[in-house]
Amino acid sequence: MTEAFRQRGTPSPGGIVLVADHASNAVPADITLGIPAHLLHEHIAVDIGTEAIAEILAHEHAIPAHIAAVSRLVCDLNREEAAPGLVPETSDGHRIPGNVGVDREGRLDRFHRPYHTALADWLAQAEPSLILSFHSFTPRLETSDAARPWEVGVLYNQDDRAARIAIPLLEAEGLNVGDNLPYSGRDLNYTMNRHAEAEGRAYLGIELRQDLVQTTETQARWAHILADIAQRVASALR
Repeated sequence: MTEAFRQRGTPSPGGIVLVADHASNAVPADITLGIPAHLLHEHIAVDIGTEAIAEILAHEHAIPAHIAAVSRLVCDLNREEAAPGLVPETSDGHRIPGNVGVDREGRLDRFHRPYHTALADWLAQAEPSLILSFHSFTPRLETSDAARPWEVGVLYNQDDRAARIAIPLLEAEGLNVGDNLPYSGRDLNYTMNRHAEAEGRAYLGIELRQDLVQTTETQARWAHILADIAQRVASALR
């Protein structure tokens, strides 16, 4: 384990693996963000529910996981190195004063680069048939009045092979599914652009609405749904 990530389970060639870029709200003791403590439990700091579901998928559904171990407020692992939001000074209307004037190169060297180097090595060894890219989204942004009614979103950039299979499968479960919603994978898809699209690896980008994944019961339910959908997508891709 490092302070940037942890890995659960052992991949096997041709299997499914999971990547969770925003699963943690951890802030190292030597970093001060200067925000109220309660914000570390909100969507600006962590993709609520993803850590627990990733652990369930790894331990109970044999889907090994590469899981972020640091908050997106410390370093956003799903952004390009030059992206302004890599070390955010504001997030959904909240100032992050501890990030103003911060040593970006230091954060890149400490968190971003080790995370992605390890992920590249892990995927090269795993040779997966499908990567499950796993996030969650807030039902409503504080800086917008727009409702986000989708229960699950399927995100993609140029490679929509898995998305086109997964969307009707999820709809058949009776779910309100966003096709490249609540935001477009063509705008924010760094980890999968680098490790999947650039390498020709199939991936399924999933966003779950956070109010649906806050209890152990709902987390177990969603883990079951995602494992089933991922297996069916992987089979259809072969």
